[in-house]
Amino acid sequence: MTRQLVVGSLLCGTFCFAASSACEVPEVCGVEEVIRRVTELYGVLELAAASPPNPYEAIWKGAIQGMLRQLDPHSVFLDPDEFRQLQELQTSTQKGFGTVVSVMPGRVVVLQTVPGTPSARAGIEPGDEILAINGIPLQWLSVEELVELLSRSRRQQVRLQLRRVGREGLIEVTMTPEQVEAPSVDLVCFLAPGIGYVRVKSFEAETAVRLKQAIEKLGGERLAGLVLDLRDNPGGLMDAALEVASLFLEPGKILVSVRGRNQVKQTITVPEGARPYRFPLVVLVDDRTASGAEIVAAALKDHQRAKLVGMRTYGKGLVQSVYALSEGAGLALTTAYYFTPGGYSIQRPLRQGQLRQLGEAEPVPGGVQPDEVVYPEPTTRLRMALEASGAFPLFAAQWLRAHGPIDDGFEVTSSLLDEFQAFLAVRGIQPSVAEWSPEREWIRSRLKQELFNQALGVERGDQVALERDPQVLKALEVLTRAG
Repeated sequence: MTRQLVVGSLLCGTFCFAASSACEVPEVCGVEEVIRRVTELYGVLELAAASPPNPYEAIWKGAIQGMLRQLDPHSVFLDPDEFRQLQELQTSTQKGFGTVVSVMPGRVVVLQTVPGTPSARAGIEPGDEILAINGIPLQWLSVEELVELLSRSRRQQVRLQLRRVGREGLIEVTMTPEQVEAPSVDLVCFLAPGIGYVRVKSFEAETAVRLKQAIEKLGGERLAGLVLDLRDNPGGLMDAALEVASLFLEPGKILVSVRGRNQVKQTITVPEGARPYRFPLVVLVDDRTASGAEIVAAALKDHQRAKLVGMRTYGKGLVQSVYALSEGAGLALTTAYYFTPGGYSIQRPLRQGQLRQLGEAEPVPGGVQPDEVVYPEPTTRLRMALEASGAFPLFAAQWLRAHGPIDDGFEVTSSLLDEFQAFLAVRGIQPSVAEWSPEREWIRSRLKQELFNQALGVERGDQVALERDPQVLKALEVLTRAG
């Protein structure tokens, strides 16, 4: 009872103080006043809360993150581990095991192991299914939970339980993460005679150099056209993104301008002496194309240097400055906004935050609208069932172990489709003729893709996927018209 009276008097004192304070309007409280109140509140929590507060969770993860959310959703406080991850993402290497996996609800199947990496030395093979990570079973986890678990596992020694087709019992391996190559330019090929394709997954220090090397490998200025794939590209280093745009624009052309509350307007142009490529260009974008990738796409579109194909981009046009703080922590803070050569912001509207301080007369729609709107492959009930079950990678692993290696000229025959149908039936997936027939060619392509993933490498499997990709097919059509 005595303790309750003490708590009651403390709370009453706090409320009375707030009511009688000279700072009666919260919006005009000074910094010192607000910090004093937070400190006083935390003192009450330490004394009277049913469970004592964790300072890290309450201040670092609670109060600081809440303060930043009042600015905009992209300004974030980074604890030491998160700050290290950010620094890793700014290079072309990061810690990992050298394994490419297919992630489905409750299932993770190995598609490829990179030679010389921990996974290759541990004897992991394409087709192996990961059942548990550090004792955590995967079968009940969603895709999002699996991705998070896989990401965390790259930071420390990991113990895996694997199941291999044709082998009794489980396989256990233990690996320690190492620095592995994670190239930002990860797929280079021809889509048709004279028409090249390059996929850029992010912008890092060496991206422009790697992109130029890829273009030269395809033929350089002799190309009849190029498809530059920026889908799923979240951005990265802005300097690298601007270097990429400069590979295609004439010297002196505006790349982007920067405006902010405490920043003089800055206009960035293509450097003098640049020698850009002049072949026809199509850029693929989608709703996960963001930040630096949007800047590249917008610059090429505004200068009518490229046609954009796909979906409206994400809409993140923020200048993020990263500050190193004490104890290894960091702060990614929005300090200004990017504007395209045409003078508009690609930042999508925010419910609150600094964007309103720019004095926009009208709300901006956000993102970059493509010239040709094309949606990705449609989903059907059968397609979703096949993907969720992991049928393609599991069948590919089983078939390859039974029939041996394949070469680049391999095609999926009707008899192989029949084998796959029997494989599905054993697992309780029995589509009707009306469901199977319209999907037959799509299933043929997906089977070929998974077989190539495991037998010839993920890069070759990705090329098979490009052959049925509606956005890639539209890009080819646009380039054919341009030629």
